[in-house]
Parts: sequence; C-alpha cells; structure tokens
Amino acid sequence: MPVLDGDRIVAALRGAFTRDVDRQGLLQLAADRIRAVGPPYTSAYLYMLHGQELVLEAFSGRQTDHTRIPVGKGVCGAAVATGQDQNIGDVRAIGNYLACNLDTRSELVVLIQRGTTILGQIDIDSDVAGPFSQAEHAETRKVADALAVLL
Repeated sequence: MPVLDGDRIVAALRGAFTRDVDRQGLLQLAADRIRAVGPPYTSAYLYMLHGQELVLEAFSGRQTDHTRIPVGKGVCGAAVATGQDQNIGDVRAIGNYLACNLDTRSELVVLIQRGTTILGQIDIDSDVAGPFSQAEHAETRKVADALAVLL
C-alpha cells in the first residue's frame, strides 16, 4: 500500500482552486501535502519549466541551493530532456547527480505536463534508498496530472 494518498492531495488542490488560490498557493499546497506524509518523504520540490531551465517555485522540507536547473542536468533536468519520469533508488549511482542535500539517497521526479507539453515537475527526495514503489509513483502522478489541469 502506498504511503502517499494522491486522491486526498488532488481533492485539497481542487478545493483550493475553487477558492481562487493562485498558482503559487497551489504549488505550495502540493509540496506541503506531499512532505506531510512523513518518512520516507524528506522533501518535496516543485520546479516549473521556464525556457530551458527548471525554476524552483515551491518546496517543503530542506532548503536547496538548486533553485535553477538547466534542462539535461541532474535527475530533474534528465526528466525534462527525456520526457520521462525518473525513479532513482540510489542517487549515488548517478554520475551527473545534483544533490539537494548530502543526506538524500533516492529521488522520484514526476513530470507535470499537458499532453506532450512539460510544465514542470514534482521532485521528492528521501534519505532512504529505494523507497519509491510503482504505487508511490502512480499516486504522485495523480497529483502531477491535477496540477497540469489547475495551473
């Protein structure tokens, strides 16, 4: 059973949207709700694509120096460059990894997209190796898909 309940987060996002919460508020709500799940989720970062660069627009958890990431660089940039979500069980095995924090061991990056247009991504970090199952990925996909519609 997944730790993350995507349907509950989507319901919260839809409720906020009906109350005219702005883009920044929706992104922050998603980050906060994902992070609130607790272990193994350490931090949640929402990056939005601006040209050829991902820009951090909301986060919950640890701060990061990586507020701007070029497409193609690191796990986040690779997701955009390939158009595919990334589920990295051990980030230490990745040569071009950009560590948001030295304690991070694994990362799940799920694209926010409308059709083939990539708007941004949800980046979840964990201090545990390999915690993100296919079920966790699917639940995070629900949140990303909702954001693609609401933003």
